[in-house]
Amino acid sequence: MSNQSTGLQEFKNLVGIKFQLYNSLFTSLPFHRIEKTGIFLSLLLTYCEEGYHKKQSPVQIIDEFFSKHSPDGTEREKSDILFRFVQYVERQVVLFDALEDSAFTMVNDMGGPGSLKQLSSEVIQYNKEKELKEKLNDYAVRLVLTAHPTQFYPGPVLGIINDLSRAVIENNAAEINTFMQQLGKTPFLKKQKPTPYDEALSLLWYLENIFYHAAGKILSSLKSQFPNAVSDQNPIIQMGFWPGGDRDGNPFVKTETTLKVAESLRTALLRCYYFDVRRLKRRLTFKEVDLIIADWEEKLYQELFYPNTATPLRDADMLRSMLKIREILIFQNNSLFLNLVDNFISKIRIFGLHFATLDLRQESTVHEKVLNTINEREEIFPENYETLSEAAKIKCLTHLKAIPKTPFTDEMTEDTLASVRAVKIIQEKNGEAGCNRYIISQCNSARNVIEVYALFLLGGWKKDSISLDIVPLFETVTDLQRAAEIMATLYTNTDYRAHLKRRNETQTIMVGFSDGTKDGGYLMANWGIYKAKEELTRISQEHRIKVVFFDGRGGPPARGGGKTHKFYASLGKNIANKEIQLTIQGQTVSSNFGTVDSAQFNIEQLVHAGIANDLFSARKVTLSEDEEALLSEMADVSHHAYAALRDHDQFTEYLSQVSPLQFYGETNIGSRPTKRKNAGKLELKDLRAIPFVGAFSQLKQNVTGYYGVGAALQEMEKRGKWKQVKNLYNNSPYFKTLLDNSEMAMKKCFFPLTETFSKHPQFGKIWRLIFNEYELSKKYIFKISGKQELMSDYPIEQLSIQMRERIVLPLSTIQQYAIMKFRESEDSGSAMKKIYERLIIRCSFGIINAARNSA
Repeated sequence: MSNQSTGLQEFKNLVGIKFQLYNSLFTSLPFHRIEKTGIFLSLLLTYCEEGYHKKQSPVQIIDEFFSKHSPDGTEREKSDILFRFVQYVERQVVLFDALEDSAFTMVNDMGGPGSLKQLSSEVIQYNKEKELKEKLNDYAVRLVLTAHPTQFYPGPVLGIINDLSRAVIENNAAEINTFMQQLGKTPFLKKQKPTPYDEALSLLWYLENIFYHAAGKILSSLKSQFPNAVSDQNPIIQMGFWPGGDRDGNPFVKTETTLKVAESLRTALLRCYYFDVRRLKRRLTFKEVDLIIADWEEKLYQELFYPNTATPLRDADMLRSMLKIREILIFQNNSLFLNLVDNFISKIRIFGLHFATLDLRQESTVHEKVLNTINEREEIFPENYETLSEAAKIKCLTHLKAIPKTPFTDEMTEDTLASVRAVKIIQEKNGEAGCNRYIISQCNSARNVIEVYALFLLGGWKKDSISLDIVPLFETVTDLQRAAEIMATLYTNTDYRAHLKRRNETQTIMVGFSDGTKDGGYLMANWGIYKAKEELTRISQEHRIKVVFFDGRGGPPARGGGKTHKFYASLGKNIANKEIQLTIQGQTVSSNFGTVDSAQFNIEQLVHAGIANDLFSARKVTLSEDEEALLSEMADVSHHAYAALRDHDQFTEYLSQVSPLQFYGETNIGSRPTKRKNAGKLELKDLRAIPFVGAFSQLKQNVTGYYGVGAALQEMEKRGKWKQVKNLYNNSPYFKTLLDNSEMAMKKCFFPLTETFSKHPQFGKIWRLIFNEYELSKKYIFKISGKQELMSDYPIEQLSIQMRERIVLPLSTIQQYAIMKFRESEDSGSAMKKIYERLIIRCSFGIINAARNSA
C-alpha cells in the first residue's frame, strides 16, 4: 500500500469520521435554539445542493427554504436564522481545522519526500557529502511573517484551535467538549481594526510557541545527521518580521510602533530562553555546569523583570557558556542530556537576541515626496534638479550629507527620517540582525533605490557604516522586465557598489507574485518572475555580485502560494539558489505552520527543496532554450486573454457589485486599508491584490489562479505544438507545478453559485467569459495530464477541499443572497440594508477560513 493511500485512509478515519462524531457536540453549544439550528442547517445544505443542480439562484434557494420552514417569518426573523447558521458553520470550520491539525503526523509522511530523513538518504546514495558541506556554508531559508490582512481568525480562536487539536490527539472527550463550549462563547468578529502592534503580538505567538521549537529541532537534527557539513557560523534557518516595519499603504505604522515591536521581539525571545534555561537547570545538576546554568537563569530573570538596571546581555556570551557546558557534559558526564543543550545552542544560533529580523518597507513614491519636502527646507538639491538626467540625479543623491534633527511639520517626512534613525537604536540592542533591511515597494528605477540610500545619509548614517541591505521590490510585468537593466545601473554606480562590498558583495531582490498576477494573469506573472530571476542572476554574476531572491508569496496559487517547495526544487541552474526567502502571510501562517509538527514538516520541505535543486536536479530540471521559448509563447497568449478580461469596461463594476469586495475593509482583520488611495471610484491599479484575489475566492471563481491557462494551451494546439507542450508537462517539474497549482485554484471554484448572472444584462458577458475560460482550462488540463478529476495526484488535499467546500456551501449561498438583498435595499431604502451588510461580512470569515489559503 502506497504512503499516499495510507495517508488518505488515515485522513478519512482521523478527520472525516471524527468530524461527523464531534459535529454532534455542537448541539450543546450555548446558542439560542441550537438544536433546531443544526437540523435546519442540514436541511439548508440539501436545498443548496439540489437547488444548484436545478440551476436555482441563491435567492431562490433561500426563499424556497423559508417558504417551507418559516413561511410566516418577517425579514428580520429570517435574517436572525441566517446569522445562527453562520455562527454554526464558523465553528464547524474551526472543528475541521483542529481535526486536520491533530491528524497531521499520521496523514503526512514526516520522513518521506522532502524531509531531512530523505535528504540524508540521498546524500549518502549519491555520495554528495562534500557538495552538501559547500552548499550549507551560506545556504539559508528565511521565513518572513507579514501582517497582510488574510487571517480571518481572531487570536483567541487560533488559540482554541491549537488546544482543541491537542485534546483530539489525546482523545480527551471532556476537554474537547469544554473547548467547544468556549468556542461557542468566543466572538469571531472584531469590533475594531487591529493596530499594527496588535498584529505584531498575534504573530509573536507563533514565534514563541511554534517557530522557536520547530526551528531549533530542525537545526539540531541537521547537525546530528551531518555533523561535518553544518557550519556553526550559518544557522540555515532565519526568521523575518514585517508587522511594525511595513509602512507601505499603512498610515498607522509609525517609528514608535517599529521600536515597540523590536523591543517586544527581544523580550519574547528572552522569555523563551528563560523558560528553556529553567528546564535545563532541572536536568543539569552536575558539578560546575549547575553554577553556569544558574548564573544564566539569574541574568535572564534580571533582564526580563528589571531591564533598566540589568547588565546588557550578549548572545555571544550565552553561546560561549552553553558550549562550555557542552564540553563538560561530554568529557565529565557521559554526554548526559547533551541533546537538550544542543537544541538550546541551535536556538541561540538561529535567533540571537532579535528573534526575527524586523524589515522596513515603504513605497517608492513616498521617498520621492519626502526628499522634495526636505529640499524645500534644507535645499539639498541644485535648483535645476528636476531637469537633470537620471544619472545626474543619482550622482546628486549619493553625495548628500546629514541634516539637522529639527523636526519637520510634515508627518510623513518626520516619520521616514525617524525610522531611518531607529534602525541604529534597534541594532544596538537586538544586534545588527534585529533590523537590517529596507524594502522598496513599486520600485521602477535605479533612482528609487538610491533615494533610500540618500535618506540614510540625510538621517545621519556615514557611507561606510550603513549596516543595512536596500531591497528593491519588482512586482508588475513591466517592472519585472526592466529589473535587470535597473540592477545593472546600480551595480555600475561607484557609491552603491562600495555599499554592496561592505554588505558581503550580496544583493537581495524581492519579487512580488500578488500584484504580478493581478496585473498580468497567472501564467504571465509566474513566467515573468522566472525570466526576471534568470536575467537578474546573469547580470549579477557578470558583476560578481551574489544575488538573493526574496519572494513575496501569499496563500493561494494566484498569489504565489500552493506547492511552494516544488517551485524551489524545480528552478534549475540558471536561477541563483543561494537562499530561499519568502513571505508567510496571514492564513498561511496558521494553516501551514500552526503546529510544531506542521511547521517542522513545511520548513524541512523548503530546506530540502533548495538543496535538492543544487545537488541532485539542477541540470535535469533546467529548461532548454526551446522549452523557454514555448513557455514564453504560452505566457504571451495567456496574458492577452487575461488582459481582455481585466480591461473589459464592466470588470471592476462586476467585482464591486457581485462580490463582497466593497465590504472587505469592514472585516477588521488588518490595520492596512484595502486600497492604496482613498479615491471614491474603484480603480484596479489602486486595489490591493489581497482583497482582489479574496473577492474572487468568495465568489468561488478564483479567476487569478487559472485565467488564460486554457487559452494558452488551446492556442498551442492550434499552432501544432501540442506534442511539445505535452513533453514539457511530462519533463519539467516547474511547468507541472504551475498547472498543479492551477488545479488547486479550480478545485475551489463553484460556478452554480453565481450562474444566475450568466443571463444578467450588465454582467452576463463577464460571467460567461470567466466560466468559459474555466471550462477550457479544465478541458486542456485533463487532456495534457490524462486525468479525469482535478487534483487527483493529491487525493488527501482533494478530499480535504471537497469536505471543506461542502461545509461552507450554505455560507456562500447566504452571502450571495445577502449581497443581492443588499443591492435591492440600496434602491428601495429598506431598513434591512445594514443587517444584510453585516451578514455579508460575517459570511466572509467562514468562507475564507474554510479555504485555508484563499486570500
